[in-house]
Amino acid sequence: MDTFALVLTIGVALFFTYTNGFHDSANAIATSVSTRALTPRAALAMAAVMNLAGAFMGSGVAKTVSEG
Repeated sequence: MDTFALVLTIGVALFFTYTNGFHDSANAIATSVSTRALTPRAALAMAAVMNLAGAFMGSGVAKTVSEG
């Protein structure tokens, strides 16, 4: 039962992260592309790199919040 709960929790977390990044990245990219400050390819690459970096750097924030 514990393994099932762990797998389910990880699955839900990954789904939430995917949908959150899907919507937030689109909002960030739209402004840069519509003003022609960046090409769509460059804006997408920057969003992908920053989302990945944020995922790794966010663990420090989670640790601080959990210490309360």
